Parts: sequence; C-alpha cells; structure tokens
Amino acid sequence: MRTNVRDTGAMACVAVATLLLAGCAPSASDGTGAEPGDVDWSACLDESELEEVPTWGGDPDWSATLECGTLAVPLDHAAPDGETVDLALVRRPAEGPAHERIGSLVVNPGGPGESGVAMLDFPLFDDAVRGAFDLVSFDPRGVGDSGGFACGDWFAMDDARRAVEDPTKVTDPELDALEETARAYADACVEEVGADFLARIGTVDVVRDLDLIRQALGDAGLTYVGFSYGTHVGALYADLFPDTTRALVLDGAVETERANVEIALDQASGFRETWELFVADCLNWGECPFSEVGESEDEMVALADRLDADPPRTHGMAVDGPTLLAMVSLELYHEDAWPGLARTLAALDRDPRGADAHLDALYDATFGLQEDDGPRADEEDEDGSGPDDPTAVERDEEAALTAINCADRDDPTDPEVYRRAAQEVAADSPLFGPDLVWEQLPCAYWVESEETPTGFTAPDAPPIVVIGTVGDPATPYTWAEELTDQLDSAVLVTYEGAGHTVYGYGEPCVDAAIDAYLLDEEVPDPGLSCPRA
Repeated sequence: MRTNVRDTGAMACVAVATLLLAGCAPSASDGTGAEPGDVDWSACLDESELEEVPTWGGDPDWSATLECGTLAVPLDHAAPDGETVDLALVRRPAEGPAHERIGSLVVNPGGPGESGVAMLDFPLFDDAVRGAFDLVSFDPRGVGDSGGFACGDWFAMDDARRAVEDPTKVTDPELDALEETARAYADACVEEVGADFLARIGTVDVVRDLDLIRQALGDAGLTYVGFSYGTHVGALYADLFPDTTRALVLDGAVETERANVEIALDQASGFRETWELFVADCLNWGECPFSEVGESEDEMVALADRLDADPPRTHGMAVDGPTLLAMVSLELYHEDAWPGLARTLAALDRDPRGADAHLDALYDATFGLQEDDGPRADEEDEDGSGPDDPTAVERDEEAALTAINCADRDDPTDPEVYRRAAQEVAADSPLFGPDLVWEQLPCAYWVESEETPTGFTAPDAPPIVVIGTVGDPATPYTWAEELTDQLDSAVLVTYEGAGHTVYGYGEPCVDAAIDAYLLDEEVPDPGLSCPRA
C-alpha cells in the first residue's frame, strides 16, 4: 500500500469510459475490448543486479525468481487498432507442484499511482498461496514503467497551502494563490502528456486493461487482491466482467460515488479517529507527550509549531511542523509502528535537539531507509549533492494520483466549494484535514473526461470478499460497509484493530479466512469479525 497520506485518501473510482449508464454496465462481450497480445517473460534482474539487492530490506533469492514483461493495450479501448500503451508486468511463478497450481493471482497495491511491479520486490502472502498461484502485478497506465510521468510544480502548491495563516479562515488573496498554483499544475500536466492521455487514464480503462492481462495470462477467471484504490478496480471489474470473475478480495475499500472534495472530508475523520486510537494506546504505555485524548490534537499542533521555529534535522532533511505531521500520518497506517512513534514524539516534546536517534528511526520507518542507504546529513553523493529528499519522489508520484483521481470523479469547479470544505475540516481536524481538501483543487481545472459509472452492483458476479479495518485512517471502515452493501454478492470481513489494509500482514484470523477463499473459493461467514492482534 502506498505510504503517502495524499495518495490513499481520495483514492479512486472510475472514469474515462464510454458508458455513463449506472446500472447498465457492459459485459465482457460488449465489443469494446481488444484481443490481448503475448507477454514475453524474462528475468527482471541479471546477476550483477541481484548482487546489489539490499539484504536489509530485500531478498535476493526472491528477486531472482521474478520475471518481467510488457503487454500492449489500446490507449482507447473503443479504438483497439489505434495508439497503444505498453503495460509493465511482473510475475513470480508458483512454488507448488504443477497439479496443485490454480493459475494467477493478480495484485494491485492501490494509490492510485502505486507501482505494482515494485510491490513484488518483496515476498507476499504465505506458502500455500505462493504455492498455488503465480503472483502477478502491473503498473497501471500512467504509472511507473507504464507511461508514468511527472508534471507541474507540486512544491508551489505546497507553498501556497503552508502560506495560509489560519486554515479556518482562508482569505481571498490566499484562495487566489491556491487557485493559481492548482490551475498551473493542471495546465502543466496537459502540456506534459496531452489531454487525450489524461482523459483515458481513469479506472474504467485500467479495468479493461486488467481483463486483457487476464486473457494474456491464460486464466479463465480472474483471481485478484486489491488494496485501497485497488478495491475500486476489483469492484468495477466484477461489474463489467462477471463471467470472468473467479475470486476478488477488496481490502481497505474506497468510496465509489462522490467527489474528491467530499472524500477528503471522510478521510480527515478517519485520520482523526485513528489518531485518537493511537493516543489512547500511547497514554497506556507511559511514555507519551499528551495529557489526554481530547487535548492531544491541540498539544500536537503546539509541538509542531515548536519545530517550525527551530526544526531539527534527520538524513539531511529539516523536520519542521508540516514534515513531522506528514511522518506521523504515515505511521498511523501501521499499528506495529505506534510504540516507536510514541517514543519519538515524547523525545521531541522533551528536547527537539536531543531527539536525533528517535527522529532517525522515525524517518527510516516512514521512508524505508536504513543507516547504509545513501548519505547521512553530513555526507555527499558522488556528484557533490546532499542526500535525496524522499518527499520529492512522492511529489513526482502525485502526478498519477492526481490525474487518476481527477479523471475518475465529477468534481466541483468553484474554488469556493474547496474553501468551505477546507475551513470546515480545519476546525474539526486541524492535524490532518485541510491539506486533504486542498490537494483536490487541481481537479477543478482538469481536462474533461467522461463521468464515472456510479451505483454499480455487480449483480451477476460470484461471491466477493471485502475487508474493513475499524481503525483505518485512509479508507474509513464505513467505506467497507458501504461497498459491501453496494455489491450484491459481497461479504464483509472486519478486523477490529487499526492500520491501512490487513491481509497478508500476519493477522491469523484474517489471513486464514482469505487464504481459504482464494485457494478453495470458500466464502467467509457473513459478519466474520477478527479481534485486534
């Protein structure tokens, strides 16, 4: 799952289709698909590249089994003989004997904008699943090695947001600056990749690509695990292609009906609720800078303000208030990271300049870096530059995230709507809310694309499993309930803990139920609830 607060929230839905009819979605035989090509698989890494796989975070033996390939798909599925997009794919062949193999299990990491190819850099799932399935993933169109792109100046939009003095009372000049930078970003993306590409980057086209991938893999039915935004891909696949659906797991369900600005309000509530769960745990551990749950947001804002005045540094990066809040938000995704987060915040509260070791640990946990992974604050790269700022990489990834979100939803074009929403959420959730709204503002100026189908129910699909985590900050549990109600054949599995997505992370109750469903098509009992690990 993507570890970017911006990413996993207003995450996705469907768009860029030739159909607008809710409840009248086409089937696999509607004639808009194209004949799939072949995938020429070859080793992803050669011997010298395998020697460079880091042992601290990678597994050279696993990496040696990975096969990569490409599949050409139509840019416009209504014009299959026209321009094409080369999709990057990765496969990890099944470990088990041939007679025990079921087929392929396609995995989508979410985002939108996350690389599926990169997801398979690390071992996934347990031995039984890896024995029965070829694990397959891909970079969706416009992402990573499938035509990924960067555009516009995300820093300028960041600067405009940070220049707002009182998020609950955004002035007209501040709104003008926000509007100007958002419009410039949208225009730059058109200039970079063209309006036609941006109009065909949405989830409807990704779903049609997915069916061509299924055909190229030789599977009669799709077996699929979608995390976060990937749940919308899977849900829409079931509606468009019920006859070629075998088993779909939708973990961390996204909302499928409303505008991005409205989704941001839900997300802000989700982050706040998960923050309160974290603080409650923090208070029980004894090393905690907060006096009580009800006061913790104001106390966290005060700590962030102190860092603004004199930010400490880690890995060559200044940790001011907004940077700390971004790192905190990302750590809320993982329950097992909470004790370390509590220790870091307590150390910063005592003495920001004396918390270097804790900040380094938080940075490493947040961005996945280790002591030997590049230069430290006092080192330089070979070209004389300092260490990379991982947030710059995330800003590059914002292009796909923004493009897909804007293509997928029918968003308001009046900036006043965004101002009202941002001010409302700033008052209710000052830690996490306003940025979640303002990051949707480019959609007000985005190229026109066809509206996403809404209200689809996948009435002819076989049983589908939705997983919801009660304390999910990025995709609130209510979204899992809503998607389960929306899909006629869906059942809900609930994890009573916290974090963003849960399957495959070693939670026994969830993993056992989902493994049985994937392997034997054994549908979990309706209402299955798994206790917090």
